Amino acid sequence: MTKRLVILGAGESGAGTAILAKQKGYDVFVSDMGAIKQKYKDLLDKNSIQWEEGQHTAERILSADEVVKSPGIPDSAPLVKQLIAHQTPILSELEFAQRYSRGKYICITGSNGKTTTTSLIYYIMQKSGKDVALAGNIGRSFAMEVAENDHEWYVLEISSFQLDNMFDFKADIAVLMNITPDHLDRYDFIMQNYTDSKMRIIQNQTPDDTFVYWKQDEHIEKELEKRRCGYAPQPTPSSMPVRKGCPDECSFCDEDFEKLGLTFSQLGQHNKRNALAAFFATKKAGVSEDVIRECLIAFPGVEHRLERVEEKNGVLYINDSKATNVDACYVAMQAMERPTVLIIGGKDKGNDYAAITDIVQEKCRALVFLGADNTKLHTAFDNIGLPIADTHSMAECLEACQKLSQPGDAVLLSPCCASFDLFKNMEDRGEQFKSIVRDM
Repeated sequence: MTKRLVILGAGESGAGTAILAKQKGYDVFVSDMGAIKQKYKDLLDKNSIQWEEGQHTAERILSADEVVKSPGIPDSAPLVKQLIAHQTPILSELEFAQRYSRGKYICITGSNGKTTTTSLIYYIMQKSGKDVALAGNIGRSFAMEVAENDHEWYVLEISSFQLDNMFDFKADIAVLMNITPDHLDRYDFIMQNYTDSKMRIIQNQTPDDTFVYWKQDEHIEKELEKRRCGYAPQPTPSSMPVRKGCPDECSFCDEDFEKLGLTFSQLGQHNKRNALAAFFATKKAGVSEDVIRECLIAFPGVEHRLERVEEKNGVLYINDSKATNVDACYVAMQAMERPTVLIIGGKDKGNDYAAITDIVQEKCRALVFLGADNTKLHTAFDNIGLPIADTHSMAECLEACQKLSQPGDAVLLSPCCASFDLFKNMEDRGEQFKSIVRDM
């Protein structure tokens, strides 16, 4: 009997999953509460896959044998609650696609640094001549890659939202950069729930697998003590048993960068950590150390991550739109060598801005708030003695930045927040910033 697969969300991952599922003989239906992009409609139509947009038809969805949902849809959504009550298995795209791939997987997660690290690992693997694809939370859909041309290696950036719906998935090389408060609004504002989600990166690993992590992260070390062989797992309502066996642990410290004599093209202490993670992960994947070192020097960087845009009238504009939490903003501020006009704001995720107050006072000339509602930002920063502008569009924001900056300054977009209040996504926010700066 043909199994019925329903896919919630028709973006890159949803469309890719639909194509793979149809290829594997599933009865496929795609449902999106929003508007589906034309290119995905065309793709679904070309493959005779039924879809709907602007609604979720419950009777068509609840008849599914399995559901693959977009990571952006929370478990609190009414339809998801219905599916859970119905005991319908709900999977991530990555969980589904791995069933049909023979590849090996380098999987990267973390509150900060995962995109740079993922991009760097992919760059190194490519330059070394490996048959490798980039997918997950970056690049093309993993499912589409598997459907079109399965690869020997995959480099997968994985968010906590994706990890939440992965159960049998296994990383050959798991990389965990750090765990700092992020997306707490999605995890009932309970840090342990978010931590449990991140630790799922090591679930199902065996002694033949490798776990690469930053040893100086207090959360990781504490959680590993619960999960190492010889320790009983400490399950919580949001966690799953995480180990079939202890993998090879490959930890690194900040001091290892100098000890190894590494040189990296990107600035900042945080980027040294990214380089170390990539160094050890790709070495475990069989890349020669000479190739790794050459790639660290040649790596061009990542769009929307401390991206130098242009210098206008003596002011350097830097796009760090991907800094969607407080810690990411903090490390960006650490890398600043000029007096800075800092742009922050957006959809708050339970942020504690006290963590950046001191560095803002030390390095900033002014603050520009960019969000639909900047009330929480005003509460946090109005009394620290810096000029502040309140704005609600990118054009208004950059007009304020021009007025507040001086030659020799930097304007840094490092928002601390999600983008969905004013922009389509983080990329849209960064692109608007770059476009307006270049036209100034």
